[in-house]
Amino acid sequence: IEYDCNRIFRNWILENGFSNEEELAEIDENALKNARKFQKDAWQTYQNSILPEYNGALELIRQAALESPHSEEIEKIREELLKTVYPIHKDSLTAVKKVLRLLSEENISIKTALKFWIKRSDANNQNRFSSHQTSISSHSPLLEKGVKAVYSDDSPMIDGREILKRVFDYFLETNPTVFILGEDVGQIGDVNQSLAGLQEKFGELRVTDTGIREMTIVGQGIGAAMRGLKPIIEIQYLDYIFYPFATLSDDLACLYYRTVGGQKAPLIVRTRGHRLEGIWHSGSPMAVLIHGLRGMHICVPRNMVQAAGMYNTLLNGDDPALVIECLNGYRLKEMLPDNLEEIKVPLGIPETIHVGSDITIVTYGSMCRIVSEAAKMLENAGIFVEIIDVQTLLPFDTTHKIVESIKKTNRVIFADEDMPGGASSYMMQHVLEVQNAWQHLDAKPVCISSKPHRPAYTTDGDYFSKPNSDTVFDAAYAIMQEAFPEKFPEIY
Repeated sequence: IEYDCNRIFRNWILENGFSNEEELAEIDENALKNARKFQKDAWQTYQNSILPEYNGALELIRQAALESPHSEEIEKIREELLKTVYPIHKDSLTAVKKVLRLLSEENISIKTALKFWIKRSDANNQNRFSSHQTSISSHSPLLEKGVKAVYSDDSPMIDGREILKRVFDYFLETNPTVFILGEDVGQIGDVNQSLAGLQEKFGELRVTDTGIREMTIVGQGIGAAMRGLKPIIEIQYLDYIFYPFATLSDDLACLYYRTVGGQKAPLIVRTRGHRLEGIWHSGSPMAVLIHGLRGMHICVPRNMVQAAGMYNTLLNGDDPALVIECLNGYRLKEMLPDNLEEIKVPLGIPETIHVGSDITIVTYGSMCRIVSEAAKMLENAGIFVEIIDVQTLLPFDTTHKIVESIKKTNRVIFADEDMPGGASSYMMQHVLEVQNAWQHLDAKPVCISSKPHRPAYTTDGDYFSKPNSDTVFDAAYAIMQEAFPEKFPEIY
């Protein structure tokens, strides 16, 4: 195809008299020469960047051979490294590690220098190959401090959708770079009416209806964000995020990383998910998202006030993000904060929404309400749970707040609506291994998740497919019964 395009373009130039065969042949020849020169220069520059580390490793290995009784084996390692035609960073590092393994039981001075070389190499290679996953600029949303909601005696109780409508109205009114793009966002004000009337107020360019084409919605958002705008694009339901998933993963989430911070696309992807009553509108594939969209912040607010605070945080930053609103929360009443336009939810900072002393329950999103209902049932049974809303899955508990709760309760449950082995396991692995919470546990950690299939239809389908307050009660009660069988006798 590329050859045909070149041929067609060449013929067009000749047919219109813009050049002749001799001139085009000369251009082709010069282009080939330049390409080869630039290729050679680039390769030489790359090799030159490796040589200081490579030469340093060779010298340290030579000294080790002089000092160690294993000199013959060490010299062979050095010779292998010397024979490498085009050495790369890996070659030097593996050679030094081989030498240190030989010196593991020896007490010689060169070991200190070799260990320091590895430490410096690890730091350099971290910067070469794993840096710039998210923004490191002064505009990073990770630097935003929390601003809590303020309420007064006059604060009204309104639908969650109205809270979102007010905050989106504020964004469009005060920031000319903000626009909203998606299916049904304009004329009907989105399927949950959280944008009702905003297209009429701000016009079709600021609140734009699209066809049913998630991939191009995401593409338009990425392009606009790369050019300095602040798009909020809508994927109508979380279940539909699989359609543009490759674009989100390959083009958006890793853009900052791929370009070592050279390009940014601070796109906000707005969607709704977790639980309703139906196969294609109740998905919660969080493990797919947290593992496929590294480089994006993944926000999982428990209500619309929290969602508003997250949008405030993200719009002040320069990273892409996914915000998953609670699908069943738009018509639930919430108190309207007096400072709605100012509240900010800090990313990576969990919030304790219920204090307890017996079991820590770690959760997020719609499950916060389910777990809170179970907490009341458990209190009646003499069990007091501490509920922690993680608020964001990426980043996840950067302050290690969860382990501090486990130090107090010595028991933990991770609860969510993903399938088994999904986000609940992700949270558990982080808390047990990264935060070392295992050493504070008196009972095995428990994960509560959905059944390993799509949620079934109707209220019964929701109850038997997804975790509910009974599920949470039974799991917590079983943990306490194991520890105190006389105090908590078998129920069922």
